[in-house]
Amino acid sequence: MKRVIVIISLFCSLVAMLMASCTGANEQPASTSAHAEWAYDAVVYEMNVRQQSAEGSFAAAEARLPFLKELGVDIVWLMPIHPIGELGRKGTLGSYYAIRNYYEVNPEFGTMEDFESFLAKAHELDMRVILDYVANHTSPDAAWVTEKPAEWYVRDSTGKPIVQYDWTDISKLNYECEEVHAAMYDVLKFWIEKGVDGFRCDVAGEVPDAYWTKAWAELKKLNPDIYLLAEGEGVNFHTAGFDATYGWKLLHIMNDIAKGDKTTADLKAWIAEFTSEYPREAFRLLFTSNHDENSWSGTEFERYGEGAEAFAAMTYVLPQAQPLIYTGQEVGYDHRFAFFEKDPIPGWEPNRWTDFYKKLNAMRHSNVALASGERGGELVYVKGAPESVLAFSREVEQNKVVSLFNFSEEAASVVVTAAIAGEYTNAISGEKVTLVADEQIDLAAWGYMILTK
Repeated sequence: MKRVIVIISLFCSLVAMLMASCTGANEQPASTSAHAEWAYDAVVYEMNVRQQSAEGSFAAAEARLPFLKELGVDIVWLMPIHPIGELGRKGTLGSYYAIRNYYEVNPEFGTMEDFESFLAKAHELDMRVILDYVANHTSPDAAWVTEKPAEWYVRDSTGKPIVQYDWTDISKLNYECEEVHAAMYDVLKFWIEKGVDGFRCDVAGEVPDAYWTKAWAELKKLNPDIYLLAEGEGVNFHTAGFDATYGWKLLHIMNDIAKGDKTTADLKAWIAEFTSEYPREAFRLLFTSNHDENSWSGTEFERYGEGAEAFAAMTYVLPQAQPLIYTGQEVGYDHRFAFFEKDPIPGWEPNRWTDFYKKLNAMRHSNVALASGERGGELVYVKGAPESVLAFSREVEQNKVVSLFNFSEEAASVVVTAAIAGEYTNAISGEKVTLVADEQIDLAAWGYMILTK
């Protein structure tokens, strides 16, 4: 019997050695989780480098990092940091998204050394930095337009690179050309080797899934813990290797509820749709503002009025949610940023909005029930809630979060059920709250309550 055990043991050891040799000496081991460990409770902050200070520089952005760390931010997403094209430029300074050279930094913001200093400081503070990766197009005066073969770009019948939508300052890359795949992957590799922690991918749906699938598989051999965000909705992005996708549909529903065109029933329908269609591992980036929404549709205060706070709080507690804060929201800045001009925030004095987001971030970090993806608790609706009220609980490992939102201009009341009765802490006020079965909770118009235990 001992001899058989020894033979089996030797056989298992040999198999393990062979499997290890197939992994490749230079490849890091794959994570056993669907995502990087640090990403599950992470809060994303979108930094508009141009507008975040009067200087609009990497150095000024670096000086902001300790404040963002204290606020509870984990991931800093930098809008594109590369040189902007001059041909067809919109406005005085142009669009971040009309990139002339992927390997350089915009002199408007400083030097490569300034960027590296910013990155090092973020890492020192245990924060991650992701770059805005614009894979769909370059500026019309990018060197590739004239230096590379004509098939690198999608061209019209006259041979000119095509312009999409009203983006007259761009030229669309052609992903039917394999050389474009290789060149764009090299861009990703360049910045990963600089030390960035991932990418937010602009108009991801305009680039073939096949490119994303191959690029992410290769890039994760260099760093298995990169974070990948698609500007797009669809299960296909998660299949291709993205961690997170945009919650655009939710934002539009919130806009319509605030206008009175939709109701909480539409919100519940969206929740049912995405939780049934998307895998539980999928992160959904939820937000009340971002650079596009702010500049082109208006601030959250313009769109949501008295509901701005409740909608923002909701983005932290929905299933699979990963919340986003856009530049200025942390101080309640009610202003549409000019997109192509210098239009900086006049000051950064902390106020009640700073305290609001700090408490939401702390709540997210300290409640495993609110984790993104498959680790968070499933949504269970509170029975008998009024039609205008979104009332639900989420629970994981004895941690329970009860969320009540009145998306209405009229006050409403929720009767406490046995399922949510108990002792809690109000996540925003810090007050202790006892929920007693059959008693009622009163919510003001556009009022909300998030209780944790």
